[in-house]
Amino acid sequence: MASILALHGPNLNLLGSREPHIYGTDTLDDINQRLSTQCAEAGHEFSYLQSNAESDLIERLHAARKDGTAFMIVNFGGLTHTSIALRDAILAAEIPFIEVHLSNLFTREEFRHKSYFSDIAVGCVIGLGAQGYELALQAACRKLAN
Repeated sequence: MASILALHGPNLNLLGSREPHIYGTDTLDDINQRLSTQCAEAGHEFSYLQSNAESDLIERLHAARKDGTAFMIVNFGGLTHTSIALRDAILAAEIPFIEVHLSNLFTREEFRHKSYFSDIAVGCVIGLGAQGYELALQAACRKLAN
């Protein structure tokens, strides 16, 4: 059994009501519940954190270095395109992760085309809505099994 952590960045607490034409109608609670069920079925533990504060996400990454977290699924929201500090923290954690984005970043504003995390991620799931989280978790479970 492994411990899998999902990190959700700024404004993801508003999923389901914030721009549903872009982000869909699933709430973050819906997504986390499905991930928790999927983890349990695979025999893994699941935890998550959503924060609108970059410092909370960095502190959780620091804690993950020591708490047995084996794999992460991350969607840092708008911090994806701006946070070198968060990149440094995820590198320091030395935990494999998959980057997820609900919308297709490459069909949106040009500033969203650059991620500070894609080049250090095991993989990226972009533009598949809430299902992207489930696909990322499926891939993470396979990686952990190998």
